[in-house]
Amino acid sequence: MKRRLAREIAVQSLYQMEMNEVDAENAVAMIVEEAKQEESELEADTAGLAQVARRAFELTAGVNERRAAIDDLLQHYLTGWQMDRLSRVDRQILRVACYELVYREDVPPKAAINEAIELAKHFGTDESGKFVNGVLGKVIGALDELKKQRK
Repeated sequence: MKRRLAREIAVQSLYQMEMNEVDAENAVAMIVEEAKQEESELEADTAGLAQVARRAFELTAGVNERRAAIDDLLQHYLTGWQMDRLSRVDRQILRVACYELVYREDVPPKAAINEAIELAKHFGTDESGKFVNGVLGKVIGALDELKKQRK
């Protein structure tokens, strides 16, 4: 549950960064503060929230730091699409999933893909889940090679 919430916050933070040109730390802090106000459950678990916020920041900062490489990778697998033509939500979800797939050793690939699909269904359009699944299915086919080439 905490990893899922961290991913949600990371996607929302990356969206904020793209829309409002804020840094990762401020974007995560804004989203966490909004979550605290909306979810009384989070207020009761301060230690858990701090852990979620740290994980969300790691994801957000990691994606932001490697965004050009991640976007180049994704562009290769976006048959008939351009990165700038994707919805902002789908773009952030794909970035987080690719970051976890290629640059993180602590996330099982199936978990990263399943979480991305769920995020796409939750935040995106009716077709987002299928779209994200299709793109990430292509990425996972080349994952061993991509990990060798990672920058």
